[in-house]
Amino acid sequence: MKADIHPTWYPEAKVTCACGNTFTTGSTVPAIRVEICSACHPFFSGQQKFVDTLGQVDRFVKKTESSKVKQEERMRILEARKSKVEEKKKERPSLKDLLMQARKQASS
Repeated sequence: MKADIHPTWYPEAKVTCACGNTFTTGSTVPAIRVEICSACHPFFSGQQKFVDTLGQVDRFVKKTESSKVKQEERMRILEARKSKVEEKKKERPSLKDLLMQARKQASS
């Protein structure tokens, strides 16, 4: 094994959680700070907790709200298009209607 290439091992490294829980473990770093530990993780504690480190939850909520607005706007546009098509159909008679009128005029 080569000498002086391995990091220093700290057998009593202190781990500190954001909830205040601390415990010791072995690590190459003397002190470790974590956001979630077994004392506050929802799987172990049975309580739901949102961890929003970089505003990810807020961004997700904002995206979903804006997408709902866009979907409603898109639905209004599609309804307007559909009503325009129906109005045009009402204004112009269909080929079937024109043929029926021609038959009536020819028979009378």
